Amino acid sequence: MTHDLTFWTWQLFVAMGINVLVQAIQIGAYAARLAGVRTGRIATSISLFNLFVTASRLATLLYTLMLGPLADHAGNAVKALTLAHADPARISAVGRLFDGQLRLIVAAGMIGTILGSILLPMFTYVYVRGVRSFERTKSLPHSVIRMFDPRVILDVLRAQRLPSLRELRSFSIERIPRRLLIFNVLVTGIYAIGVVAAYDASVLDINVARTALGISGIINGIGTIAFTFFVDPTSSIIVDEAVKGERPHEDVRSMVFYLSLTAIIGWILSQAILGPSAHLIAFVARLVNHGH
Repeated sequence: MTHDLTFWTWQLFVAMGINVLVQAIQIGAYAARLAGVRTGRIATSISLFNLFVTASRLATLLYTLMLGPLADHAGNAVKALTLAHADPARISAVGRLFDGQLRLIVAAGMIGTILGSILLPMFTYVYVRGVRSFERTKSLPHSVIRMFDPRVILDVLRAQRLPSLRELRSFSIERIPRRLLIFNVLVTGIYAIGVVAAYDASVLDINVARTALGISGIINGIGTIAFTFFVDPTSSIIVDEAVKGERPHEDVRSMVFYLSLTAIIGWILSQAILGPSAHLIAFVARLVNHGH
């Protein structure tokens, strides 16, 4: 308890749960590339991919909504303690409490990424069934609703299996561009803490809180541009070459495996850069507000 602040709140649990779900879906979206190769329906797979990503981004809005009360409680506590000329150690304690909450939320995202990676066989099966269902019905909403049929859900669960050690060793990195994996680590790390670091900065300096929160959009925009320029095109080319027979289908499986692995590394990196990023955002926010 720090100035009537409680570490474990329902908003924290909801934010963690949503982040697990969102990141699992994001990783599961990689399976669309495998489904595209297996079915030969790249465009249809991309449509389903976009559906999953849009759903995860909608869930992200709820996740961000939960960050607001946590930041408000911490920011109000800092303001009250500052006005009361409290011991700086007490003010720092509020910041550490809030930082701990944010790190737990980021850790939940990493757990979601690991979970999504483990469930990739199941996600791939979902995409393949979705593509074939869409081809029959010509209706995406109907195909989505069909996935909630109890028999389909049972088939999807049966499709889940853990890869053997032999399968893991079969994933070759030789024909996967190193720059693709490096950029995926960096982009994932930026995405992981873009919003969280901005909220952290809003409590680090409550005088520029609104400016700091506005910077989160810029950070995510940079991450989106980096993904569009360096990650998505390269992975799409590998898929196209596999469909054309210019490279083995195993390359796509290897690519998805290493994209998942580097995404997990990106989340680990995000824990290291969260603090420096929050301080950088606070600095930029003060710089923008200079003279007011």
